[in-house]
Amino acid sequence: MSGFSLVAAVVQLVVVIGGAPLLVGAMRQARARLEGRAGAGIAQPWRDLRKLLRKERVVPRGTSEVFRFAPLVLVATTLVVAVVAPFVSTTSVAGPVADLFAVVALLALGTVALALAGLDTGTAFGGMGASREMTIIALVEPTLLVAIFALSVRVGSTNLGAIVSSTVDDPARVISPVSLLAAVALIVVIVAETGRLPVDNPSTHLELTMVHEAMILEYAGPDLALIELASAMRLSVFLGLLANLFVPWGIATTATPLALLVGVVALVVKIGVLGVLLAVAEVFLAKLRLFRVPELLAGSFLLALLAVAASFFLAQEAS
Repeated sequence: MSGFSLVAAVVQLVVVIGGAPLLVGAMRQARARLEGRAGAGIAQPWRDLRKLLRKERVVPRGTSEVFRFAPLVLVATTLVVAVVAPFVSTTSVAGPVADLFAVVALLALGTVALALAGLDTGTAFGGMGASREMTIIALVEPTLLVAIFALSVRVGSTNLGAIVSSTVDDPARVISPVSLLAAVALIVVIVAETGRLPVDNPSTHLELTMVHEAMILEYAGPDLALIELASAMRLSVFLGLLANLFVPWGIATTATPLALLVGVVALVVKIGVLGVLLAVAEVFLAKLRLFRVPELLAGSFLLALLAVAASFFLAQEAS
């Protein structure tokens, strides 16, 4: 572990924690403008978090430690991914943890912890949301693994930093069939994993449609603030992975302060653009009926499988 990789990890952590609520605010503001509303401002999520942190912590009667520790697990797993993944620099402070399988496992652990907390409350909404979330994650996580694995075949390594570095060294890979198929699959995965339209509606509390919100209805005060912050950070992490896996230009490949600064600016710009584009697309999309969601996710899994097949085919042709 070098001093530069440690500094890069700290910078990534600060950018993700500080910028994630602002990203959510920018997306809400973009939607509001397109819908003819003034909007609450980009900094509104931070004001909401401050208000929640000042409230009293409320724990429903009959819940166990699963309910109490789920927000901490969700935040902790997201923070670990924010530290080790190649967002600002291709060098990681913990190389083995920056592996594809480790990162996906950490992200899945946070989702499972929240689903268990929804079940722990014993309410109808919590159980319903957890059941729906498990249905979604059963298709989302394999797609995430397979899509990024398709990119790792040509590199010979499942380390995310190595995958990003290979794309920086060979920009032509961005327009290959493998990258295009994997990118479409990952976009669908990100929409489903972060609870965005058309899979879920983050701004609704209707019992017939909500998934993520159903699992956190019993949370209040600081616990709810942690969940909201973790959800915003997960959105930033997923968009950052999408940006750097397919458009990694600007990421620091040398251990210099200027390269690190350029990497930070590039990351902020790329995540901001992707977030606003996602918000704009949501204005023109309607939520899918629940039984249609597995069909959409199965289609993304098929695209990921095609990406893997294409990567092996192209690798054999090259040899």
